[in-house]
Amino acid sequence: MTTRHRIKHAETLETRLAAEAERLREQAKSLPPGAARDEMLRKARQAETGSQMSEWLRSPGLQPPN
Repeated sequence: MTTRHRIKHAETLETRLAAEAERLREQAKSLPPGAARDEMLRKARQAETGSQMSEWLRSPGLQPPN
């Protein structure tokens, strides 16, 4: 049986996803318009959306369904 190696992250998931989105946007600026740039911007939007959703799910105002 294999064992899982757990990683303790210094930053929250939301912070890491937001940083990844920013990194992808900066990288996309250096690319010419085209499919590669569009794909990078799409991944940046996905990371940003994931960060926002995770933040929303962790919010104290969110109530579980009855």
